[in-house]
Amino acid sequence: MFKGSFVALITPFRDGKVDEEAFAKLVEWQIAEGTHGLVPCGTTGESPTLSHEEHKRVVEICVEVTKKRVPVIAGAGSNNTVEAIELTRFAKDVGADAVLSVTGYYNKPSQEGQYQHFKAISDAVDLPIFLYNIPGRNIVDISVETMVRLAELKNVVGVKDATSNLARTSMQRHLIGKDFIQLSGEDASSLGFNAHGGVGSISVTANVAPKLCAEFQTATLKGDFARALELQDRLMPLHNAMFLEPSPGPVKYAASLLGLCRDEIRLPMTSVTEPVQVKVREAMRHAGLLN
Repeated sequence: MFKGSFVALITPFRDGKVDEEAFAKLVEWQIAEGTHGLVPCGTTGESPTLSHEEHKRVVEICVEVTKKRVPVIAGAGSNNTVEAIELTRFAKDVGADAVLSVTGYYNKPSQEGQYQHFKAISDAVDLPIFLYNIPGRNIVDISVETMVRLAELKNVVGVKDATSNLARTSMQRHLIGKDFIQLSGEDASSLGFNAHGGVGSISVTANVAPKLCAEFQTATLKGDFARALELQDRLMPLHNAMFLEPSPGPVKYAASLLGLCRDEIRLPMTSVTEPVQVKVREAMRHAGLLN
């Protein structure tokens, strides 16, 4: 169920408000293009600047439009454990298939603190949980030893790994087992990640290249790494361009070029500069997304 290309959905805005119509169309387009799963309200969806009401509405729209055609992993993380439980409970109530729960940004919990945080969520809500380990943004890292402990919790089923350490994929597979679902949090290294035992990606690039990203993931899962490498060569400039400035600036600009939404982003994030716009357009042409 949780394999392949999952898109870390952007949240379209229009005049400062969530553009619900554009978001619903984006979800429908993603499914039509072959995306294997949807992740609303992650960092790419600008969750830090969504109000609680907006956050819940975006998850609700995603589930409603999807109609169980593909799985929905709803962003439900917080550095406030009570808030994370509330968002997880809401995701379950509206019919999400799982949640993505991030480590404790800013307050920097210890390994024991992280374990107790995720244990409290797992104990409170009976819904599959994907841990989100991204020390580049959150400073704290879920150690391999803590990951092993967390995998024993009844609702923790996998991880979105954005550590840039591909060896961890093999180590976690060795220590936890093959059933622990490892999804890459970095498009550029997804090829190696899956070769180490990963089974998919939660992708930024898939917002604008869903078909290519789905084909890439399908190839790796079939063991056709020659075909996957061909697609990687086509997508790599785009993967790189998506992070030339802080995300989701580049991907929102790219989405605007395809008419998916406005190039509108909430402060303190800003739209990308002209030099990056040029590189994004070049990368999209290389991938065959623009003429």
